Amino acid sequence: MTEPIRAVTHRRVLKIAVPIVLSNATVPILGAVDTGVVGQMGAAAPIGAVGIGAIILAAIYWIFGFLRMGTTGLVGQAQGAGDGAEVRALLTRALMIGVMAGVLMILFRAALFAGAFRVSPASAEVEGLARDYMGIRIFSAPAAIALYGITGWLIAQERTRAVLMIQLWMNGLNIALDLWFVLGLGWGVTGVAFATFLAEWSGLALGLYLCRDAFRGADWCDWPRVFDRARLIRMAKVNSDILIRSVLLQAIFVSFLFLGADFGDVPLAANQILLQFLEITAYAMDGFAFAAEALVAQALGARSRHALRQGAWMTSQWALGVVILLSLSFAVFGGAIIDLMTTAPDVRQVARDFLPYMVLAPLAGVAAWMFDGIFIGATRSADMRNMMIVSALIYAAAAALLIPAFGNHGLWIAFLISFVVRGITLALRYPALEAEADKA
Repeated sequence: MTEPIRAVTHRRVLKIAVPIVLSNATVPILGAVDTGVVGQMGAAAPIGAVGIGAIILAAIYWIFGFLRMGTTGLVGQAQGAGDGAEVRALLTRALMIGVMAGVLMILFRAALFAGAFRVSPASAEVEGLARDYMGIRIFSAPAAIALYGITGWLIAQERTRAVLMIQLWMNGLNIALDLWFVLGLGWGVTGVAFATFLAEWSGLALGLYLCRDAFRGADWCDWPRVFDRARLIRMAKVNSDILIRSVLLQAIFVSFLFLGADFGDVPLAANQILLQFLEITAYAMDGFAFAAEALVAQALGARSRHALRQGAWMTSQWALGVVILLSLSFAVFGGAIIDLMTTAPDVRQVARDFLPYMVLAPLAGVAAWMFDGIFIGATRSADMRNMMIVSALIYAAAAALLIPAFGNHGLWIAFLISFVVRGITLALRYPALEAEADKA
């Protein structure tokens, strides 16, 4: 039996989106504090060690981002269908996957670290400190990955204030412990690692507390349901498709950086600075894409084409308004922002030369971001995977044709083309998504 459909209103959209945007805003603050406290040690190696260690672990954890996205779509659909037992069983499945993945990372940490440093070599001193840092932080991997599942579960139920609460608690505790362990106790790099280790486990504890209603009945431990073969296969298919899509998307970004390096240090630095504008855009878009995930998933679970269309359209309206503001802001204030990020005159000039691409990027990418959210909510993961393959191939072809003729301009054009193609190809699949809502 499906639940009554709630009207999709602007207030409802903002109630989901705003806490996610605020939550995202705390992420760079934590990174700045981590860097700042080790910077007080008066040596370069600790800064590099924390930086490279954090990047390696973030890249490994990022692989499991599918758990957040897949859980949101599946839980939202179960909730829309009024299947409370499945909502609670999905939380158990997500937690089990997260904990098991984290345990495997701990068991195979030596191989993971060796492979990471082979790809990203560093000086002996930096690598030694980074290994110390990662050797501590890896033991909170089960908590960090399980939190992806909790976050997806909460977003599906529009409980994004709880997501914000977890993020604020974790980052606030992490910052406080950073200051105490590093500046107060003089623990250096290991102090930063222990601060994050404790913050991630405490974040999991808070997340479980916020999900406590799910554990009051017996549904969460209804093992025949939790291990139901058909449901596990569906979850695995959705997650594997999203993983392939995400790997291809990451490949585009990584290749952009590598190809940009061929133009010299100054264009490479300029590209890195301009990508921060894109990161700001992504943080803002996450809120509305996540809102689309929750609203579309619930509408599809309730078999309501009207509610699905409302959720997709209203979240996209807000996203379009935000990207227009961002594009205008980048056009007006982009030069000043570049000057804050670097004092090198040549890098400043090159970044300004390529700033128009970042003025266009939010507009070029808004459809891709929003259709990602819509298709995640609908668990149309095969479409996401296939359209990402098409986008990656067209990006590769565009880069091969444009870079020899236009250099770094050609690279940026190919990059933006990948966004546009992903938006267009997913838009072409949208009617089939709506039609699914009418199926009995």
